[in-house]
Amino acid sequence: MRPSGPYDTREPLTSYRDMTTYNNFYELGLGKGDPARNAGALVTRPWTVVVDGEVRKPVTLDVDTLTRWFPPEDRIYRMRCVEGWSMVMPWLGFSLGDLLRRVEPTGAARYVQFTAIHAPDKLPGQRPWVLDWPYTEGLRLDEALHPLTLLAVGLEGRTLLPQNGAPLRLVVPWKYGFKSIKAIVRITLTRTPPPTTWALAAPHEYGFYANVNPAVPHPRWSQATEQRIGESGRRPTLPFNGYAEQVAGLYAGMDLRRNF
Repeated sequence: MRPSGPYDTREPLTSYRDMTTYNNFYELGLGKGDPARNAGALVTRPWTVVVDGEVRKPVTLDVDTLTRWFPPEDRIYRMRCVEGWSMVMPWLGFSLGDLLRRVEPTGAARYVQFTAIHAPDKLPGQRPWVLDWPYTEGLRLDEALHPLTLLAVGLEGRTLLPQNGAPLRLVVPWKYGFKSIKAIVRITLTRTPPPTTWALAAPHEYGFYANVNPAVPHPRWSQATEQRIGESGRRPTLPFNGYAEQVAGLYAGMDLRRNF
């Protein structure tokens, strides 16, 4: 049965098969089908997460303790890839803000950096010529504390699979999908903007903010439309992926063409 609640987009869900076989997760391979084929390389238990940096109560804990602290809830979000395709995905997770408030950010905290697993001896795609590993991402603290920002542990009511970023991944639905880092092992609050993997690899193509913006094309393709997986044809891309009412205020006064 479809989960319901204030986060439901009221749009048809992408099929579970598509959600779990059409993935970008370069640690498990560059092709869309590689993450599912190579999923066994990512061992998700035991799994430890460190929360540190500009916090008063740093912690190191296993992911199962996290879900005891913060019981997961169902959230149906749009997901828009920077490549121009999209899905509607029923996540199971909890608000990142709940975890951050528990560790008590200091007055100096302004940003949050996320670090993914680094295991090149086990993960077939984690090669030095692909990206500068480990994969890192970042948010401003106010973005991280926003109620929409989710730490996901499941999908369609089931435990998250490796190809979808198990056991713990970020989901920021108003940003392009590459911001939603997978297989998180560390969350660090910082004073300054943290370096992020794609912004380091191609800064003219992938900015720190990566807000979904149909008016700002990627250097190699338009972002005005998208291909919803499982549908024919293309549909218009919505500003902030359809979440403008909730999040546009975070960027009041900013030039979103420069801060892409």
